[in-house]
Amino acid sequence: MSNLKVTMDTFIRDACENICGEAAGRPVLCALSGGVDSAVCAVLAHRAVGDRLTCLFVDTGFMRKNEGDQVTAIFRDTYAINLIRVDAQERFLAKLKGVIEPERKRKMIGEEFIRVFEEEAKKLGPIGCLVQGTIYPDIIESGADGHKQVKTHHNVGGMPLAIEFESVIEPIRLLYKEDVRQCAANLGLPEAFVNRQPFPGPGLAVRCLGELTKHRLDLLRDADAIFREEIEKAGLQREIQQYFAVLPGVQSVGVRNDERCYEEMIALRTVTTEDFVTANTARLPHELIETVAGRITSEIKGINRVVLDVTPKPPATVEWE
Repeated sequence: MSNLKVTMDTFIRDACENICGEAAGRPVLCALSGGVDSAVCAVLAHRAVGDRLTCLFVDTGFMRKNEGDQVTAIFRDTYAINLIRVDAQERFLAKLKGVIEPERKRKMIGEEFIRVFEEEAKKLGPIGCLVQGTIYPDIIESGADGHKQVKTHHNVGGMPLAIEFESVIEPIRLLYKEDVRQCAANLGLPEAFVNRQPFPGPGLAVRCLGELTKHRLDLLRDADAIFREEIEKAGLQREIQQYFAVLPGVQSVGVRNDERCYEEMIALRTVTTEDFVTANTARLPHELIETVAGRITSEIKGINRVVLDVTPKPPATVEWE
């Protein structure tokens, strides 16, 4: 947004006016994922249309450890906005059974999200508008607006062509992540949302390479929770813009309880960036890496090896899929 000669407060005012105009008096449904992007959209929409807004949080089964409970608790405690939580874990796992190819995963998840929103909207009555937290890097990487495609974001290229909503409203589609965080601060969102770790719309589905099963997702959830806990213990969460674990789908030989084992590997990813269009690897203290690796391999049965991803963007993307 640095090239737009407006203040953030002006942006907020204009965004609310645009939402109100696009909604045209109709009820509005907002896709709430728990990240800062969707939280900002929800608050903007609430300012614009008030009680005509309903937020929908879909628990896909691809969330981080305990994240569904945390998101709904924080949001409900902070805002008097109607929030519906839908448990769709079994539905999404069944839909993606046997699916391995990353682009297909993203597109199928994007379509299934929309189908869940459509079904919930019918229960609520006539809802014509869907608000979602698309930001500018999503558009760039998905190959929209004349850009070359890097990967399909579920909320851009993953959107099905035929949807039952009359319009999709994207209030922050021209903002970069840091602009969104500034907007969140100006809106008075809790720190838990303002500085929340970026998390892809498809969630752990694109950090768990290969076939998605509850067992493999649980391995990843536990490893990711350990990594994030140790980063925060070390006080590095403000210095590193994104840090997470990946389950690459590679198994290797190891030793557990004096016996040969053949178990999964975890990769650790950390990046520093200003706009998420490019990124560098964060330099972690070696002692911290050893602590994380030791905890993951000793506390999680089924993981016997931990590696560190040190690749910048480009040539790699931040996410592995």
